Amino acid sequence: MPYSDTDPGKTAGAAVGAKDRPAPEPSNFIQAAIEKDIAAGVYGDRPICTRFPPEPNGYLHIGHAKSVCLNFGTAEKYGGRCNLRFDDTNPVKEDTEYVDSIEEDVRWLGFEWGESLFASDYFEKMYACAVELIKKGRAFVDDLSADEIREYRGTLTVPGRESPWRGRGVEENLRLFQEMRDGLYADGEKVLRAKIDMASPNINMRDPVIYRIAHAEHHNTGDRWRVYPMYDYAHPIEDAIEGVTHSICTLEFEDHRPLYDWVLAELEWPLPPRQIEFARLSLSNTVMSKRHLKALVDSGDVEGWDDPRMPTIAGIRRRGYTPEAIRDFCERIGVSKSNSTVDIALLEHCVREDLKPRVASRNVVEDPIRVVITNYPAGASEELEIENNKDDPSMGSRTVPFSGELYIDGADFMEFPEKKYFRLFPGNEVRLKGAYLLRCDEAVKGADGGILELRCSYDPATKSGSGETRKVRGTIHWVEARTAVSIRIRAYGLLMSEGEDGESALNPLSLSERRAWAEPLAADAKPGERFQFFRHGYYIADAKLCSAEAGGEKVFNEIVGLKSSWRQGAR
Repeated sequence: MPYSDTDPGKTAGAAVGAKDRPAPEPSNFIQAAIEKDIAAGVYGDRPICTRFPPEPNGYLHIGHAKSVCLNFGTAEKYGGRCNLRFDDTNPVKEDTEYVDSIEEDVRWLGFEWGESLFASDYFEKMYACAVELIKKGRAFVDDLSADEIREYRGTLTVPGRESPWRGRGVEENLRLFQEMRDGLYADGEKVLRAKIDMASPNINMRDPVIYRIAHAEHHNTGDRWRVYPMYDYAHPIEDAIEGVTHSICTLEFEDHRPLYDWVLAELEWPLPPRQIEFARLSLSNTVMSKRHLKALVDSGDVEGWDDPRMPTIAGIRRRGYTPEAIRDFCERIGVSKSNSTVDIALLEHCVREDLKPRVASRNVVEDPIRVVITNYPAGASEELEIENNKDDPSMGSRTVPFSGELYIDGADFMEFPEKKYFRLFPGNEVRLKGAYLLRCDEAVKGADGGILELRCSYDPATKSGSGETRKVRGTIHWVEARTAVSIRIRAYGLLMSEGEDGESALNPLSLSERRAWAEPLAADAKPGERFQFFRHGYYIADAKLCSAEAGGEKVFNEIVGLKSSWRQGAR
């Protein structure tokens, strides 16, 4: 079986195939818009400024990686800056744990920023802006409940109705809004709404709520506030305060852009940011909802946010994906104004392409079959030098013990071979990777008919590197039986699958664990160290289960197989 990766398939799109052809430059309408603004001198001498503004209510997932790479990469391209800002306007769902995890993930992806910024740092300014809107007659305190506001809002075909409290005077609104801030009212008892147009065809413009009451402890401001701005109101003010020139958002905010512009226009902000929307990343067979992912964590159905089955950045980092592969993937898929689903095969291909030239190989045997080399000197052994990576000679070689007792992979022997089966079978000869040619002379069976061991003979003149030119059709890997170390391998399938009722449910086959036998160096693997298990795929020593504190057998996570396939269940 060849050492190299196989074709990752056509399902991932043209970018996956034809390795000799350079990938076409992906279109980027966002960069085209920015370059147009630069040429027109829209922002004068101000540097281009973007921002990545996650809400700290969960861990980032692979979908967020696209936005991270786009915002930071765009700022870098034009010599500007990208702010990391936490949109922490909802104290009920946010936590410093998520702040810390987001910072770690962005750094892992390879990006740096200045000081971390928080929407909550601007709460006083936002409140003052709301007071200004009230004074201009552009905001009012409403006593309608959330359900009533929804009812009054109307539908796409029916215009909304004005709240009976819409006509309150400026002084009354200022007093009530101050009392809301002072904590005199219960959650939901009153809200502050913008006064725009209840007949607008854009429902977002029908007097949207811009402040609500929340008696909750905030991770950053403690209990100083009892009113909190809504995202659609806070977002443009945050961008404007920070000097953002281009506010790059996902496509669902396109209908919110008129409100974004309205807020800044009413506040008469000079040179307001320009909002540009792009399609978010949708990945085949992958859950991309923080709410659903959090439910899995809270229920204990997964080990945590960094469970290797999770599509979180923490999860794929522990799984063994590399930041270079993620950035390559994001670059390949480009940006678009239309929603589409990217095949996960493309992501796997990017991971393989990154790992192939830079990780060392190890021999690992699954479902072992014992091999006794009958003509090898009894009790003898030797040390063989085997290359670490055939694509990079600079990675050198490693020493692997060899003797007359070996284990080979169970898949590498067939008593009654199928057509074009070139591995080991009675009477056939194969090459042991980095060693000798080996011929199977006899398969010894037990009482139940199962194979106990293979009795074989080797040709001592065919040692790898000796100059022997005799060729055979198959090459298999092996481990020396007496020095082989036991390891555990974790394999992963889809996290979610469709149940009998058609609803998505946790896939019981999403994780499997099996024992394998490895060459001795595997016992020295450090947490986070990656390898190619020869002819199987790419694996990583689990960051938690291979720590010194964990002890015991080394545990390796399957990163990606050598073939581009995605199994419903882990093998």
